[in-house]
Amino acid sequence: MIYREFNNLKISQLAFGTMRLPVINGDAENIDQNAVEKMVKLAFDGGVNYFDTAWGYHNGKSEVAIGKALKNYDRNSYFVADKFPGYDLSNMPKVKEIFAQQLERTGLDYFDFYHIHNVHELNINQYLDPKYGIYDFLSKMKAEGKIKHLGFSTHANYETFMRFLEKYGDTMEFCQIQLNYLDYDFQEAKLKVEELNRRGIPIMVMEPLRGGRLSNLSETELAEVKEIRSEATGTEMAFRWLQSIPGILTILSGMSSPDQMAENIATFQSDKPLSSEELKAVEKLASSMVNPKIQPCTSCRYCTSHCPKQIDIPLMISLYNEAMVTGADWRQGMALGAIDKDFWPQNCVGCGACQKVCPQSIKIPEVMKGLVSLL
Repeated sequence: MIYREFNNLKISQLAFGTMRLPVINGDAENIDQNAVEKMVKLAFDGGVNYFDTAWGYHNGKSEVAIGKALKNYDRNSYFVADKFPGYDLSNMPKVKEIFAQQLERTGLDYFDFYHIHNVHELNINQYLDPKYGIYDFLSKMKAEGKIKHLGFSTHANYETFMRFLEKYGDTMEFCQIQLNYLDYDFQEAKLKVEELNRRGIPIMVMEPLRGGRLSNLSETELAEVKEIRSEATGTEMAFRWLQSIPGILTILSGMSSPDQMAENIATFQSDKPLSSEELKAVEKLASSMVNPKIQPCTSCRYCTSHCPKQIDIPLMISLYNEAMVTGADWRQGMALGAIDKDFWPQNCVGCGACQKVCPQSIKIPEVMKGLVSLL
């Protein structure tokens, strides 16, 4: 396993992200605990020592599942990251209550890493407003040893990102951003990387595979990958590209099966960054993959907890994207036919509650209307 140094600690370059744990019968809250524990064992055997969870993952069940799985291991042998759920503005006055519940859910006495989570345009004012006491409380928890290292995660535009850094940058020990070769210019990730490197703030990577898009390449795209590196898979190419970006501490992968864990561990047994020529070739590949009409959904599912109609929004966006690429056909109809009509996109009321919490700023009500029109 490749490791990176952080404050005299060795952090595995591959981190286990627990946003997409294996579930039973497609129920996001019914996590397959046996499968999770197999994956955690594989992680430990392969040298992975960083585990990332959050309040909203699997509607709160991720924190519980990973906490149970880690009970079998020496607390000094791994690092756990959790996050304050500021993507939901109703949580802003509840930082003390939520933090206490997170410790209870995970069964931990402290978090190794804790994020001021998902800083973006809709919550920056609240995060900066001292009346909510979020930064002050979390700093207190750090002083008391319940947080070992405090940082933030963000999907914000560069201006908002800089507002947060100008306020708290001197005390942030790390920053987590969405970073992959397809999105390097999206969300101004390149500018963020440069600024974080300038400040000496280590980078944690989320969505390295862009919700699986960079693993599931078309035949043409995969052929281009093979021209760059004949032995590489789509997944490996995405990770090798990240190994070429300076300042990265660890890379979160939201793995859903033991096979994915084993495959990723094998990749991270070696450090094989791309050459300058290979980087140019990947940049060309990325340009060919980008479709301005495709919606950049990563299936984080923040939206679904705010939908009054309980529509599976990530599924609908995936059907929309598929229809935009290949044209609407029987595949979208078959997918919709497998779910109750009460949860079809036609039932979207356009309230916009989902859009307000979307890290990607997707105009979800418009996408729902667009999908209905396409179908």
